[in-house]
Amino acid sequence: MKLLRYGPRGAEKPGLLDADGQIRDLSAVVSDLSGDVLCNLDQLGDLNTAELPVVDGNPRLGACVAGTGKFLCIGLNYADHAAESGMDVPSEPVLFMKATSAICGPNDPIIIPRGSVKTDWEVELGVVIGKSAKYVTEENALDHVAGYCVINDVSEREYQIERQGQWSKGKSCDNFGQIGPWLVTPDEVSDPQSLSMWLDVNGERVQDGSTKTMVYGVAHLVSYLSQFFTLHPGDVISTGTPPGVGLGFKPPRYLKAGDTVRLGIEGLGEQSQVCENDA
Repeated sequence: MKLLRYGPRGAEKPGLLDADGQIRDLSAVVSDLSGDVLCNLDQLGDLNTAELPVVDGNPRLGACVAGTGKFLCIGLNYADHAAESGMDVPSEPVLFMKATSAICGPNDPIIIPRGSVKTDWEVELGVVIGKSAKYVTEENALDHVAGYCVINDVSEREYQIERQGQWSKGKSCDNFGQIGPWLVTPDEVSDPQSLSMWLDVNGERVQDGSTKTMVYGVAHLVSYLSQFFTLHPGDVISTGTPPGVGLGFKPPRYLKAGDTVRLGIEGLGEQSQVCENDA
């Protein structure tokens, strides 16, 4: 299934994408795509999609998961991206948190913070937890995954690297976490470690990679994180980015108001954003 949320920000309704590319309303079946629903997606397996109401027009899409408690991000998880960032490949996954207030819809604008001159892009595979995970083994880790999605881990590099403290403040600005368009259930993703991914800025392909080159794969990450804290349904893991971010260009290239960003992952859909300055 390809699950989604649509409607005005803060008032999204649950839906799914049918085989013809139409949005079908799920609000009479489930309240939202939050933890209590994600841990029991089997309830949607027997639905007759053709009987669900069709959503007219072209509504705004929200983040494809609701009620996220933890937005977990993995840094330097592609060896070639670590190299372009001038950093070593980590001996174990590098974890940082992104504020849940950064979460927005897949086509919502990238809002450049006041005074920022180093706002950057990062296409990433997102993993949404569907069943609580604590001390899980790598062999069983994928049993705890509700689905996969596209994430743009937007980053302000000055705030992240040049200012004091942790990376989180350079990762957590408003609209720095586009998630979606769809939450694709594992039955439609035969191998999360074999997905092509790309990102364009103003029509130029700048990132062109594959999850094959991850240092630490999805199963390892879910198992690893569960050794430190319980992963709850609705938690999101953003698994790192391949090379081609603005920081890696010589000289570096960063986003400005009016720029357009398009990105996608094989089988998981596409996002499109326009950059705008914060008011």
